[in-house]
Amino acid sequence: MSASFEFVAPDHFTTGAIGPPGQRVFYVQSREKGTLVTLKSEKEQVRALAQYLSGLLEKLPAVGTSTLKAPALLEPVDAVWIVASIAVGYDEARDRILVVANELLEDEEGDAASARLLITRAQAAAFVKQANELMKASRQICQWCNQPKDPGGHICARSNGHVVH
Repeated sequence: MSASFEFVAPDHFTTGAIGPPGQRVFYVQSREKGTLVTLKSEKEQVRALAQYLSGLLEKLPAVGTSTLKAPALLEPVDAVWIVASIAVGYDEARDRILVVANELLEDEEGDAASARLLITRAQAAAFVKQANELMKASRQICQWCNQPKDPGGHICARSNGHVVH
């Protein structure tokens, strides 16, 4: 069984990717009181979390204008486990956004670990900004088949197998 984590006031919350487009590995990372937790995730999980956080921030009443610079991944980037699902909530009493990531289990034995992170609105906004930058750096999408194109182009099914650049 993997370790679970609960951070009530993390000083670091970010996302990042390592590797060239098309082969990148995505991570969600948080730190509290010197404990660094890195979780391996899918690109679409990062995208969905950023979209949800963005929508949530728009619905919450405005409080101040502090914005954080999107922090980079901290070394070492060693994932403790792979994310299966992510849930988001809002703790009104603490004015914190709760992000809960659950572990992907390879087999159905045992209980899945979880990471419960109570982040600030500024941390959520910085995460959204960082995730959006990561998505902009993604591979271009083919206009014909809507699949990602590799740097040298790709064989497009909608163009009778011709390489599209």
